Amino acid sequence: MAFLIKNQARLPASGPNSATPILLSQWIHVAKASATVPATTTQNLFTISGGRCLVKLLLGEVTTIIQTQANNLKVTSVPTTGSAVDVATDLNISAFEAGALLVAEGDGTALIGTSAGAGFAPALNALPWVVPIGTLRCETSATNTGAIKWDLWYQPLDSSGRIVSA
Repeated sequence: MAFLIKNQARLPASGPNSATPILLSQWIHVAKASATVPATTTQNLFTISGGRCLVKLLLGEVTTIIQTQANNLKVTSVPTTGSAVDVATDLNISAFEAGALLVAEGDGTALIGTSAGAGFAPALNALPWVVPIGTLRCETSATNTGAIKWDLWYQPLDSSGRIVSA
């Protein structure tokens, strides 16, 4: 979604007819369909191509209850050049109900999770984070039943930067 300010002149103004809209921000939404939680392995969530992107929000929603058994979930950025980095570390998702939400703040701290119907006050203060060309993936520590869908909002930093569902 783009936000524009109308009737604002670009700097420097060049006369009375110079008023043009100024683009403030554009968030592009990408959705990953609900998928079974990976079984003690990784699952690619999103593919980043063409250049760096600024992730505004990475949100997961449990769509099928997670089995009651210890299972740590984390989110990792895996660049095509360089080393993989955890953008959200382990959160035990045992018995998470359908509708429970997960948020990756991008700073390497624990993934945030809450019951269905709850909000994320701490995550609202999180800063956007940069991802390089490569993939964002999740990884689990056990084999549990259950499913999660993921949504991501971003802005390209490089003119060809793009994120798509993996």
